[in-house]
Amino acid sequence: MVRWLSAKLGPTTTSRYIARNLLRLLTSCYVEETGPLGSRSIYQKRLVLGDVVSEPVAPSSGAAAGRLNSRKEAGLMAAVTLTRKMVVFLSDATLMDILPKISQEVLLPALGFLTSPVISFPGGVQARSVLCLKTISLVALVCLRIGAEMVHQHLSETLRIFFEPFSLLLLLLPLPEQDTPPPPPPPLPLPDPLALLELQRVFSPEMAYVTFVPFSCLLGDVLHTLVPNHAGVGRLAALHLESVAPRSLEVAGPGGRPVSEPGPVDPSSSGLPEDTHSGTFGSVLVGNRIQVPTAARQEAPSTPSGFCPAPESWEENALKQDLQRSAHLLCGNWLAYWQYEIGVSQHDAHFHFHQIKLQSFVGHGGALKCLAPLGGEDFFLSGSKDKTVRLWPLYNQGDGTHETEPRLTYAQHKKSVFYVGTLDAPQHVVSCDGTVHVWDPFTGRVIRVFEPPDSKVPITAVSAMPAPYGSICMASADSVLRFVDYRKPGLQHEFRLASGTNAGLIRCLAVSPSGRSIAAGFSSGFMVLLDTRTGLVLRGWPAHEGDILQVKATEGNLLLSSSSDHALAVWKELEPKAVQVYRSASEPVHTFDLYGSEMVAGTVANRIGVYPLQEPLPPSLTKLSSENFRGTLTSLAVLPTKCHLLLGSDNGTVRLLA
Repeated sequence: MVRWLSAKLGPTTTSRYIARNLLRLLTSCYVEETGPLGSRSIYQKRLVLGDVVSEPVAPSSGAAAGRLNSRKEAGLMAAVTLTRKMVVFLSDATLMDILPKISQEVLLPALGFLTSPVISFPGGVQARSVLCLKTISLVALVCLRIGAEMVHQHLSETLRIFFEPFSLLLLLLPLPEQDTPPPPPPPLPLPDPLALLELQRVFSPEMAYVTFVPFSCLLGDVLHTLVPNHAGVGRLAALHLESVAPRSLEVAGPGGRPVSEPGPVDPSSSGLPEDTHSGTFGSVLVGNRIQVPTAARQEAPSTPSGFCPAPESWEENALKQDLQRSAHLLCGNWLAYWQYEIGVSQHDAHFHFHQIKLQSFVGHGGALKCLAPLGGEDFFLSGSKDKTVRLWPLYNQGDGTHETEPRLTYAQHKKSVFYVGTLDAPQHVVSCDGTVHVWDPFTGRVIRVFEPPDSKVPITAVSAMPAPYGSICMASADSVLRFVDYRKPGLQHEFRLASGTNAGLIRCLAVSPSGRSIAAGFSSGFMVLLDTRTGLVLRGWPAHEGDILQVKATEGNLLLSSSSDHALAVWKELEPKAVQVYRSASEPVHTFDLYGSEMVAGTVANRIGVYPLQEPLPPSLTKLSSENFRGTLTSLAVLPTKCHLLLGSDNGTVRLLA
């Protein structure tokens, strides 16, 4: 479900509303998560139950400072696990670019808690041990990727901090006569006895052996310069090796666990992969080496208690992998758009238009007249001069050059379609070409057709009522507003909004979000506000000096109108003067839509402007480039959740821009 939603909603909406909550839930997967050291190398992924029940979905930064509780403890494990998951998919160049960020925001904060003598873990020794293994596994993976020289340059502080707590254990051990006492650790700020006990049990000789030996093999003498107490840590590792070394007929098994050896060891039963780089096969010397495929050599090791029983594959322990190609993988303009949006504050309520072309919708044979996104923003409708209404999917695809085909084409109209909208309650489409059609967007089946009452008086404007209403209001050339219901033929109500010819034609209608009032804009610049509950005209006033091009209603009893007199006005329903008026010197605003407390408007000169509704601030204007938008802008619609713009042109193409 999450994969399906993320493909449909897009990267910004997914990260804001889905991934954020998944990351909060992810920490609960690791609460009370424990596990022993196990028998595998630090280079192998050590899976605990939380790694299986939680799927990594996004990067995470370091942990918050302060006392640890169970959720913070789980958050530390989740952060390290997610980072390790991501590092495998990073290219070498990208890894080197963000290595300081990984070190500062993930490794060092995790090590700060892991090595702290004043903070105890709610999960005790086992929780600290699991975090220790996950952290050092991440460090080992990065070290293998970047090499010893880069480790010395970028991870010296990380390795020093990790190996420092072993000095606490060295103070408690008897020293041989030839050894000099280890340097005392730096003074500690009021250590917690419980935290000190955890440190002594976690940073044990076994942990020294499991971590110090692989890093010594990997870094060689470089490790001696990075870790001041390397001699003491090596001595602890030697103590562990002596404790499991053969004293009679025992040999050290994987991870240092003793295994009895009564005779020749069978490679198939020892759990050790056979040596394919030497000239032996088992205990027999052969002339030609038999190369066993890597996949065949991978055997699931015995699973210690506390670890999940899922076997590991080579891919899970790989140093580097390539992401599988997908139709929804971010690339090209989608990736550039994501890079812009990832830095925007979640509390920023402004509409940011970067003019990034994300997708094109090609198929109409005439100019676009109207656009209407569906409620979930996964589809939108478009009406055109080619007498069709088309339903388009809004799934994220391509690199910005992808051209999407319509999912459904409604071709029952006989004239140019100038209005398309939806009845939210029954999920039906309403479209008009002078005749109102109500139809099913899933099948294209016609449900009802409403003809004008007089063929000499055509329908000039239409608006669908919001849920839970099932009514449609239609304005005709005789200045009469009529209400019809899709469930039955005939008229419900009929109201005359103006008398005489001075008012002109009703050009546009706007229904308030509550459905309690309707505003009508006339070709003379006159506006009328009607109460739908009583049928009374609440107000009529000369709003503009030219033809009203579009009217919209929004929350707070606000009305917005644009006119051919180059004015864009904001009105309170019953106040005589406009709250805000914007004037364009070059061309009028002929199409606009709402985004929160802002208007996003377009002009025939292909200019996009963002206007605040009530604050006296200058608008931000952007000229559409010919590379991103061709033709003349005819219609516009905002996708408020995705922060995208749908722009229709006179050449029949709809573009999705951000």
